[in-house]
Amino acid sequence: MSPRGERWFDQEAGPVVRLYALTRGRARPAGPVLDVVDMVMAENLREAHLQWLAPEHRLLLEVCAAPIAVADLASETGLPLGVVQVLLSDLNRQGLVSIVKPTKGSPVDENVLKSVLEGLRAL
Repeated sequence: MSPRGERWFDQEAGPVVRLYALTRGRARPAGPVLDVVDMVMAENLREAHLQWLAPEHRLLLEVCAAPIAVADLASETGLPLGVVQVLLSDLNRQGLVSIVKPTKGSPVDENVLKSVLEGLRAL
């Protein structure tokens, strides 16, 4: 057991913030639930408005400058998927991101499926 007051992380780790602090204790997004395949893109970015955002919100906006899937956004930022979904719902309510849900029954390119299958077999 460590002596009282000793930190369990080194100086290079930086500040440690619990995930529930990033979402202000929320476990679910406000509004519709974002699916992992929904596409997200930053919109209406004004420098004056961005300074009031939390660093995690700014990081999400930076990564989704080009359209990106919610799952890929979580992977790129290193944040858990649930946290990303909650933070994206905040940004969506502020009009800073647009979310596009894939259309159901959209045609699937057979060549893409073959490529995926070949890639899985190569593993």
